[in-house]
Formats: sequence, structure tokens, C-alpha cells
Amino acid sequence: MSSVALLVLLTIGGQLQAQTLQQKLQTAFNKLQQDSQCKYATLSLTVLDAKTGEQVFAANPDMGLAPGSTLKTVTSITSFFVLGKDFQFETQVGYTGAIDSKGTLTGDIIIKGSGDPTLGSWRYATTKEAYILNTMVMAIKKAGIKKINGKIIGDDGQFNHQSIPDGWIWQDLGTYYGAGIAGLCWRENQFDIKLSTGSVGQPITVAGTVPDTYYLQYKSELTTGASKTGDQAYPYLPGFNSKTMYLRGTYAIDQTKKTISAAIPDPAYDAALRLSDTLKKMGIAVGGEPASSLSLKEKSLVMPAASNSLTVIKSPELSKIVYWLNQKSVNLYAEQLLATVSVKLGKGAVTSDGVDAVKDFWEAKGIDHRSMNIYDGSGLSPEDRITSSTIAHILQAAHQEKWFGDFYESLPVYNDMKMKSGSISGVQAYAGFQTNNGRELCFSIMVNNYNGPGSGIREKMFRVLNEMK
Repeated sequence: MSSVALLVLLTIGGQLQAQTLQQKLQTAFNKLQQDSQCKYATLSLTVLDAKTGEQVFAANPDMGLAPGSTLKTVTSITSFFVLGKDFQFETQVGYTGAIDSKGTLTGDIIIKGSGDPTLGSWRYATTKEAYILNTMVMAIKKAGIKKINGKIIGDDGQFNHQSIPDGWIWQDLGTYYGAGIAGLCWRENQFDIKLSTGSVGQPITVAGTVPDTYYLQYKSELTTGASKTGDQAYPYLPGFNSKTMYLRGTYAIDQTKKTISAAIPDPAYDAALRLSDTLKKMGIAVGGEPASSLSLKEKSLVMPAASNSLTVIKSPELSKIVYWLNQKSVNLYAEQLLATVSVKLGKGAVTSDGVDAVKDFWEAKGIDHRSMNIYDGSGLSPEDRITSSTIAHILQAAHQEKWFGDFYESLPVYNDMKMKSGSISGVQAYAGFQTNNGRELCFSIMVNNYNGPGSGIREKMFRVLNEMK
């Protein structure tokens, strides 16, 4: 009888504890909802038991809201499920034609991508630009090639369609964080533009780029901004393969970096160009000008297929890619994974196909696809809508998997909590995990259309989340 009584007391105690947490969250949520910053805002919060999926607390759980970059948790988790934690992209380097006895290749060198977003990235030792270029050069030398009577071609492979997701705003498209997807990515599809500033209100000129992008032209409409106004400079590409980039906005006079990062319009071409230049520096002559799938298509030329392999360059494992995806909120990584998941599930390498693939995948796991009215995998589109209930349930699904530790480690720490943040204009969101008196919880909180400073709304959202500590 004493054992039964103890069990009853523990059960009641647990229920009271759960009720107390629910009540605390309700009080904190009500206070946030009544705050002046949220007078015209829409709020949603879902908290689940991470082990059982039991709903601990919910306020407007089925209301579709803009999630910002917390949508990356959905993309990351879907990638783990579909591709596996040890998945690696493979970039094929080969050649067409034949090599004669003197080492002359009468043909082209083909770099064929499979969507690897890390090729040429500075984030990993084995993906850095110099390392990758050296790997390709060594493979070419090992094959006995001393001269190329052809060109270097960057092949986008399956990723040869629309590179920019629907719903992205024009202002973002030329920025580094708005770089489009590509079958053959290079240096995370971005480069740096050096600025030469003057006195406040005076024009800013372009002092150069890193690396040198002599194939592009720049028209600066930038002016030097007053101190403490920050970096308000935006690069614009009028066309998807335009050779002219416009720079607009202001750049504060007290900014010390004097550079902005922009998107490469054709990463496959840039990769081919860098290999071509490197080969020439190494004494291997290249007869033709570098090319890409896109540049050949514009000339109505057919993309040649490599008949001979030189080397295969593998990316870091998916778990390592997702780590930086979430730690630094890399939009490109999310979009590349979305397209790759789409191909794996038998759909096209286009963002819209990837969105359909994600919806179908989670529909099969019991999540209503109508709760995900999304346009991309990164959350950059202000048109994205998803419910906090859906994000929380996807987090809870991840908690049951063997690879959960890898996903958990990818989440940044904010407010001493493991969670992904998301913010775009008028939007602040968080999604992650927290332990409450030994009970593991997962949650998603979103505030849309708040007013006032982002720092203010973040602090007030943290007060709500603190009730789970």
C-alpha cells in the first residue's frame, strides 16, 4: 500500500508541477501579448514534452506566422531524415577528348557539381579555396596533362533551373545572404567589395574586390552615411546573369571594415575561372576561356559530358554542414540542402519542388501540409508561413533519432538556451530545447508585426522562455 501511495503522490506531484509550468507560461505569455510592442502583433507559442510529444503549453499553436530563420530547423531535420548524418556531396572533376604522348589534352576539363555548398568555403580545412584548387591541379598533373587545348567548364548538373526561390525580395538578391542555389557552388557563392568612403553625404567608390572579379562592372550610387548609421549598402543585380552590379544605400563613415559582401551571379563560371587562372600560374596552358552551364546555354551550346574521371571531391558530412548552417544561419546551406532533399525524394532541383518534397515528407509523418505555407528552406522569404505547433512537433520527432545529438549541437545558444533564432522585418522567433526540472522540452515561439527595437522584443520573449528553466 505504501508503494501505491508513493506512486500516486509522485503522479500528482508531477501533474501539479506541469500545471505550475503551464500557468507560469500562460502568465508570461499574456504579459508579452499585452506589451506595447505587441499591440498590433500576432504571437504564437507551442511547448511539447520532447520525449513523449505531450503538449505542455500552447497559445495560437495553429496560426501560420513568418518564422524567419527558425525554418532552418525544419530543413535541417528533414535533411537528417532523408539524407542521413553521414551524407556527403560529390564534385566530379573529369575531361573530354584525349591526352596525347606529349601531355596535351585536346578537350575540356569539366567540374561537375552535385550541389555541394561548401566547395571553396573557408569554414572547413578541406574545403578552402586553395585546398580545392590544389586538389584539382594535382589530379590534372597526375593524369599527365601539361597543356589544355580546350577550356575549363563549370557544370551545374541537375541544378540548372531557377536559382532564386519565389518570395525573396529584390533587395536581398545581390547580397551574400541572398545568393541563389547552384549545382556548382564556389566560395559560398559570394565575394567582397572594397569601398572607398569620403565625408558624410559624399559618393562612395569601389576600390576593388576579393577575389578580383574583372568580369563584372560596378555602378556605385552609395553615399557615406553619418556615424553610427551602420552598413545600409545593398548590391543589386538587374538580371540573373547580369555583368553589371549596382550598389545603393549608405555606408557609415565610422565603419572600419570598408567592405560589403555580394552574391556571385554565376558561381560555376567563377570556379572555372579560378581553376583556369591557377593552372596558368602553374605552367599548364589553357587555350580556351572559362565557361559554365549558363554561359554555354546563353550561346546555345551544349554542355559536354566528361568521358574520363580525374578526381572526386567530397564535402564534409551532413552533420558538419548542418552545424554551420544553424550556428551562422547560412541561407545558402539551407537552400542547397532543400534542393538535394528534393532530388533524393524523386523531385526536381528547384526550390518549389523542394518545398513540395518537405510537405509530402512530413504529411506522411502526420503533420498537415497545410500548416506549412513556405517558399524556401531558409526562412528568408517574408511570405513564409508555418505554425509553431508544426515546428515544435518536427523538433520532437528529431529528439527520438540517433542523430539528434548532432542536430542539437548545431543549435546556437541564446539566453543560455539551445535554440535557433529567426528575424526578418517585424519578425522575431526562436525554436529549440530546454530542460525543466529534469523534463526535456521543445518549443517554438514567434512574434510577427511587433513595433519598436528588436532588442526590446527579444528581451521580452526571453522572459517567457525563462519560465521553462
